Amino acid sequence: MEAKLVSYQDIGREVRHFIFESAHPLEALPGQFVSFTAEMNGKRVTRPYSLAGLPPGNRFELCLNRVREGLFSPWLFELEPGQTVAMQGPLGYFTPRQPFRDSVLVATGTGVAPFRAFLESDAVLSSGARITLLFGARHEESLLYRAEFEALERRLPGFRYLPTLTRPPAGWPGRTGRVQAHLDEALEGRAGLDVYVCGLREMVDDIRRMLKERGFERRQIIAEKYD
Repeated sequence: MEAKLVSYQDIGREVRHFIFESAHPLEALPGQFVSFTAEMNGKRVTRPYSLAGLPPGNRFELCLNRVREGLFSPWLFELEPGQTVAMQGPLGYFTPRQPFRDSVLVATGTGVAPFRAFLESDAVLSSGARITLLFGARHEESLLYRAEFEALERRLPGFRYLPTLTRPPAGWPGRTGRVQAHLDEALEGRAGLDVYVCGLREMVDDIRRMLKERGFERRQIIAEKYD
């Protein structure tokens, strides 16, 4: 199957939000990914990318950062609307459990992409669950989809948005440091909930270890690593 690039928008430092269109509507769940394939330097290269959103119809959204030394992301950043890429999917099991219950979502960087899809899902939004998104970035301008999450916090009872910066600007009034430092605030002393974690391996492994130390069972921790 091929996906055609419809449009894109730069939303952070070396981060781009893409809208693609497939020939047929995708039967996807929030948190799943698609795999793109292309010939590069005489080799067939495939990379998975989490869905950042599923608009109605046959469109889907991705959120990618350009890895300067990488193979695939620089190539994708050169695509222009109308060009296509070979695609497989959707695939993956990093999806909201049903019935969806009180949950903490922990993300860093573009690891927030699947959680954006979570928070657009009727099954999640209508569940009545208390949801906390703990999101870490280096710089304030790297708080991806910030306006959307802040608007959701105002609109949806029980949703909390907790951003934190490791390189805050002067006068930043919010949380600072890594997400690990704010895990207990997100948990609020609760143990009967699920924790979804998405980001680079070091962070995911740290959060998993911290949760186990706090008595969480393996089945309560759902993780996806981006490296």
